[in-house]
Amino acid sequence: MILYVNLNMDQISEGYVILITGLLIVFSALVTLSLVFKYGMPLMLYLYKIITRRKDKKIADIAMEVDEDFTGEVTAVIAAAIHMYLNEQHDKENPILTIKQAKKSYSPWSSKIYGTHHRL
Repeated sequence: MILYVNLNMDQISEGYVILITGLLIVFSALVTLSLVFKYGMPLMLYLYKIITRRKDKKIADIAMEVDEDFTGEVTAVIAAAIHMYLNEQHDKENPILTIKQAKKSYSPWSSKIYGTHHRL
């Protein structure tokens, strides 16, 4: 009986080791990811700006180009075409399911009797 208790205690302590190891792995991965997103991403963006040597554009600096041929009628036709396309994608199917039972043929490979008896 004492041997059983010691064996049981070893299994419990082994379980705690696995639990603590798993928690350390998960939380260290979370801390690493948060540090990468907090400090690594701005650093990579800064390096990208240096490598490409682009000047940052602000929204106010971007000139708006107006297309005179793009009128309200064109917008309405495009919206109607998109609406018709999205509504035609869904097929109306019969909601009643019919399940037929498949007949299983006998196979000696799945029979357990051949694995339990030893033939000589």
